[in-house]
Amino acid sequence: MSVTDSAPAGTAAGTAPAVLTPRLRLVLVLLLAAQFMLAVDFSILNVALPVIGEGLGFSLAHLQWIGTAFALCAAGFTLLFGRVADLFGRRRLFLGGLVVLGAASLVGGLARNPEVLITARVFQGLATAAVTPAGLSLMTTSFPEGPLREKALGLNGALMSAGFTTGAILGGLLTDLLSWRWAFFINVPVALAVLIVAPTVIEDSRPDERPKLDVPGAVSVTLGLLAVVLGLNQAGEHGWGSANALLSLAVGVLLLIAFWAVERRVSAPLVPLGVLGKRSVAWGNVAGLIAFLTETSLVFLLTLYLQEVLGFSPLAAGLSFGVLGIGTVVGGSVAPKVIGKTGSKQTLIAGGVLQTVFTAALLGLGDDRSWMWLLLVATFVGGVGNMLVIVGFMVTATSGLADHEQGLATGLATMTQQVGITMGTPIMSAIATAAMTGTGASAVLGGLRTAIAVNAALVLVGALTSAAFLRGARSSAR
Repeated sequence: MSVTDSAPAGTAAGTAPAVLTPRLRLVLVLLLAAQFMLAVDFSILNVALPVIGEGLGFSLAHLQWIGTAFALCAAGFTLLFGRVADLFGRRRLFLGGLVVLGAASLVGGLARNPEVLITARVFQGLATAAVTPAGLSLMTTSFPEGPLREKALGLNGALMSAGFTTGAILGGLLTDLLSWRWAFFINVPVALAVLIVAPTVIEDSRPDERPKLDVPGAVSVTLGLLAVVLGLNQAGEHGWGSANALLSLAVGVLLLIAFWAVERRVSAPLVPLGVLGKRSVAWGNVAGLIAFLTETSLVFLLTLYLQEVLGFSPLAAGLSFGVLGIGTVVGGSVAPKVIGKTGSKQTLIAGGVLQTVFTAALLGLGDDRSWMWLLLVATFVGGVGNMLVIVGFMVTATSGLADHEQGLATGLATMTQQVGITMGTPIMSAIATAAMTGTGASAVLGGLRTAIAVNAALVLVGALTSAAFLRGARSSAR
């Protein structure tokens, strides 16, 4: 089951190495490269959307489907693929997903019409839903609970968060200097490099007996998540009173209730309720959901501020988030040390409080460029706090579980991440739009302040739930 030379963490042998061996370093580099590439994919096309629409003949109404098609599949299928990784082999799913990602990226870059591009984005989303939980479960089973795992997850969290920011910057640079098609092509050599090296380093993980897959559970949860994500996107586009949004959200909730009922009855559930009943899993994922929802949507709100209020170009706005990217890298680097000294619960609380304070500080932004210092300072320190929460969430939500449950745990954590990213922008967009009165930069600024206040309040709720419901045990192997 392990991808290392020794027995997996949590096994009877307990011989997992306490230091990074050369082989473990290579495993970590490969997994981090794949996860960084997937994070970049989430945002790399945002700046290029108008250019893509003009080049391929997308109507303005359909342009949002370039992002939605990806997000629907990435969020909707993650939990299913996370469990499939446990049941049928993590390396197999990881490598297979990379093949699909590379092929879909090549097709997307060569697309000559909207239909081909949307199809490529669907398969990119499916590949992300497979590779992300498989890669994370390979990471958590490669490194024992304690300092090594926390260091690996810290680097992973930092690179993933930095990947969202890098995607916005890289998308603008590639579109301006070369072509939007390179936003797709850039995935191909990275995927090929990982595919060439990974089979010689990462050992396969297969169960001794081939288990049954909970098909009713898989169908209900996948369709339910798809409906919820679609409903949220419809709400962000047409408002929360939209009939299509409300219908989709209602169907999604009913399907998720049906999924819960199925899991209580089947002998081999897709998600054992005992796992969901663990405080670390349940409340760790709540903290993670809020962290991803708030920070990614804050980037959206600040993008509007920079472009609509201060008059920045899309590329200049993207470059302004470089400071946020640096903050997330710093946060990911220090998070394992903070967890080691205080425990994951205290790290979640401290990171949440830090993010709350500096998100609230953004309420002081004005309508001229002299306020850029406040934006840069607040996004840097807030990014550090957000990354403390994200790494704390990953450590909390994947600790105390057997190796054979790591695909499920990382699938849940990845689903939390994907749904949080997908939910954040439509929710904050709807709040900001509803709060705008009148027209012009001052009206936009007023709506953005309301949404930023809600954003800060949500971060505070996440910190309070961690304080109230998580146990305070420190991480092991100190």
